[in-house]
Amino acid sequence: MTADVLLPLSGSSGGGMPDFTVRALDLSVIIGYLVLSRIIPLVAGARMKRKAHAEAQASGKESDASEDYFLGGRNFIWPFVGLSLVATNMSGATFVGLAGGAYEQGISIFAYEWMSAVILVVFIFFILPFYLRSKVFTLPEYLEQRYDRRSRMAFAGFNLFANMFIDMAAALFAGAVVVKVLYPDIPMIVSVAVLAILAAIYTVIGGLGAVMISDSIQATVTLLGGVIVLIATFNAIESWDSMAQAAGDEKMSLILPADNADLPWPGLITGVLVVGLYYWTTNQLVVQRTLGAKSLDHGRWGSLLAGFIKLAFLFLFIFPGVMAISLYPNLDNPDTVFPTLVFDLLPVGLRGLILAAVIAAITSTVDSILNSASTIVTMDFVKTLRPDTSQRALVFTGRVATVVALVVAILWAPFIAQFDTLYNYLQSVLSFLVPPVVAVFLAGIAWKRISGTAAFLTLIIMQPVGLIAFVLTQVLPEEPSIQFLYAAGISTALSVLLLVVISLLGPSPDESKTAELTWKSEYWTEESQALQGTAVWANYRVISVVLLALTAVIVVVWA
Repeated sequence: MTADVLLPLSGSSGGGMPDFTVRALDLSVIIGYLVLSRIIPLVAGARMKRKAHAEAQASGKESDASEDYFLGGRNFIWPFVGLSLVATNMSGATFVGLAGGAYEQGISIFAYEWMSAVILVVFIFFILPFYLRSKVFTLPEYLEQRYDRRSRMAFAGFNLFANMFIDMAAALFAGAVVVKVLYPDIPMIVSVAVLAILAAIYTVIGGLGAVMISDSIQATVTLLGGVIVLIATFNAIESWDSMAQAAGDEKMSLILPADNADLPWPGLITGVLVVGLYYWTTNQLVVQRTLGAKSLDHGRWGSLLAGFIKLAFLFLFIFPGVMAISLYPNLDNPDTVFPTLVFDLLPVGLRGLILAAVIAAITSTVDSILNSASTIVTMDFVKTLRPDTSQRALVFTGRVATVVALVVAILWAPFIAQFDTLYNYLQSVLSFLVPPVVAVFLAGIAWKRISGTAAFLTLIIMQPVGLIAFVLTQVLPEEPSIQFLYAAGISTALSVLLLVVISLLGPSPDESKTAELTWKSEYWTEESQALQGTAVWANYRVISVVLLALTAVIVVVWA
């Protein structure tokens, strides 16, 4: 066995290829953390469930087992909502994908993060109120309320596909990349399977309640890990100026030319905005956290907390990747940047904590995806097709669905290796598949004339077309034949056109479908009156303005 090498946090370290041997102390920290992070959510979740049941009995209400399992009893306060949103988003793709993407294309990759803050403001103003008003378990169920059952089934099927082949597979692949660096002889499929099982333990047993508590723990530890790696990397570079010179002007700019291959500035509107709207406003995986909020206010405050944390990603996860350009200029695989930084710059024990944070981030995302998939299978398919199914049977079905979804993602994850970076895979495939979803949801809220037939046909026509276009333009050619962010804009425009044309050619929707689920100006007026006298710190509109102003400052400074 190689002798232990303790690398100090100083300007003299960094630049050489590190020893990737995991020491006994690192391994002990990782195992200890993983054990505790499994036990605490299950115990705390069980206590919260007992307390909620006692309160329900005291008030004479009947406890709903499926609501407890899939939405945590709709009883989560804003810090849990916000941290769970961040933890779900902050998968291995954050540590591994953002650092690798920054090494490859610079800080422009932060576009997906600052745009998230803007989108979350749009979400809490114009979209979340309709979701909570409808009292749905899933977003496909919301589509049935607004449109019809056909739209619900079509979107539920897409959600399952996205959960398994996009979200979960990418998270498991990110973890396998880290394991591969540490243990090259372990087959990727084995690493993926072990990580998946770790995530499944408390998802299957505890439901969303355990997942939200776990997410809050994981988000806190992951953010702490980001701070540690940032400090270590900053101390290792020669100077900020030398780092910026090594990276070059383009990699130190948030806004890139229109002909840039990775992130052209028009793509911010045509693609980044569209993908972000899907992820934060129509994705069951993410929105389920807000559906479990105690009230609309808690859902809004939690979403704003997530927005502020997303802005910190520039410093915690992206700048370390850019700094690595001056430390390791010749890495073959950008996705190995993060483990290289950890093992070159951090001492034994501390790097064990960081690796535990990476594994925690990955399993946190996977457990959230599993809960989302099981909720869709149970509430959108089983309960819809067999409405007499008991509460106990619904929960059991959700657990079985969790296992099946896990197996599918495990088998698919290794195929992601054919893409240049993990982030490219995620953004590219989403750009082709999600524009019809965004169009159907947002148009349905904005205009009551959009019909159920139009929504259904848009989903079943445009999504298969998007998948075929993705394969023909991104997978089969040696070089992509169209920039994927531009493809997203084209698909969005075609989807909106299809929605409008089909709606206008057919009869108007039933008033019962649109009365409570489309935007009206009086909603704003009524809420403005309700907000009078609300403390500034509790007024979501004031906090939203602060978040947008901070976002604008960051974009302008680094443009």
